[in-house]
Amino acid sequence: MERILHIEAMSGIVLLAAAAVALVWANSPFAESYHHLWHTELSVKLGSVEFSRPLHFWINDGLMTIFFLVVGMEIRREIHEGALSTWRAASLPIVAALGGVCVPALMYLAFNHDAQQSRGWAIPTATDIAFALGVLALLGRSIPSNVRVFLLALAIIDDIVAVLIIALFYSGGIDVSGLAIAAVAIAMVFSLQAIGVNSAAAYAIPSMLLWIGMLSSGAHPTLAGVILGLLTPATSRHSRQRTLDDASSALTALSREDQRENPDASLAKSVKRLRDLPRDILSPGTRMQIALHPWVAFVIMPLFALANAGVTLRGIDFAQPAAQAVAFGVCLALVLGKPLGVVAASWLAVRSGLCVLPAQVSWPGIWLVGLLAGIGFTMSIFIAMLAFRDEGLVSAAKVGVLVASILAASLGLAWGRISSRRRPTAAS
Repeated sequence: MERILHIEAMSGIVLLAAAAVALVWANSPFAESYHHLWHTELSVKLGSVEFSRPLHFWINDGLMTIFFLVVGMEIRREIHEGALSTWRAASLPIVAALGGVCVPALMYLAFNHDAQQSRGWAIPTATDIAFALGVLALLGRSIPSNVRVFLLALAIIDDIVAVLIIALFYSGGIDVSGLAIAAVAIAMVFSLQAIGVNSAAAYAIPSMLLWIGMLSSGAHPTLAGVILGLLTPATSRHSRQRTLDDASSALTALSREDQRENPDASLAKSVKRLRDLPRDILSPGTRMQIALHPWVAFVIMPLFALANAGVTLRGIDFAQPAAQAVAFGVCLALVLGKPLGVVAASWLAVRSGLCVLPAQVSWPGIWLVGLLAGIGFTMSIFIAMLAFRDEGLVSAAKVGVLVASILAASLGLAWGRISSRRRPTAAS
């Protein structure tokens, strides 16, 4: 948990920098080169079969699958042993997250009745984990660690809801043949797990097959990442005691002095055993997260921001009522709807006795989480591109997301500093 918090906090700053670069680049004299870059065709060819798509597709539908893979593994781990493992631990973040999904969606729809505009109702429902935790990190140790854990749990639940929304509302017509390919890929994953295959390379072919199946079915291909993440085992095949015994034996062998006949071979065997211990004691999901999380945080998400946050402001006609309503609806729903939904749902749950506030988490802390939950960014921009076919509405929604994220971050920082001064003992 602490490692995830640390990486997400640092990557939030990188993500913000990438978004700023994209926005400046897209509105500079070199704006044409920005758009030309993301429309550059990249092809994959296997024999006579060639698959060609723009660079924008490879980032949004290809690399983002790895992002969703890590999201899926985080969800799987939290359900197994983390903030979502018991009802007592998960109840308040779940209730708060649902309030933070429903209220912004209703607030957006209050300003967007038109059938086309209403498709964007899900844009303000998501929270950007990296950006939100990055802003929270700026407040330092004045914020109790349980507030950070609560924000992470809420954001993960937001991700679960966002994934379900994408699958149910923003996927195309379902093609059964594509689902059949995906089913075969899932069966291959289960088969490899059943015979004890732990090598990540062995799962490359079924993973690619699952991605192709989801793409062919009409569902968004990034959902393949979520499925694979949820299928990744959250427990190690080896018991902790057995691993500790093996470590003790290897260390004993290294310390013995009677290895003079062939010391190099004996030492090499013991060193190899010690090197393999992390693989035995850590679950496949944990090992994959450790390997992929830095790449997702510092490469894939900044690339996504660079490719998608570059809104050409001159190209948006805010004189059009539709663009105004979408941008205003998204912005207000994230900045106001999110905190109101999170706090109101939490208050009702605690007041009714259904939930209790976690230790060290006060109501000012819940308000802080609600304000920072209004930072939508990555997932909100992603949903905006799925929701609208009109480029003007997509750009208007992106502007709403960017403005809202900056406002929510600023309000969160201000509130965090004010509330921490009022309770100097709470951080201890």
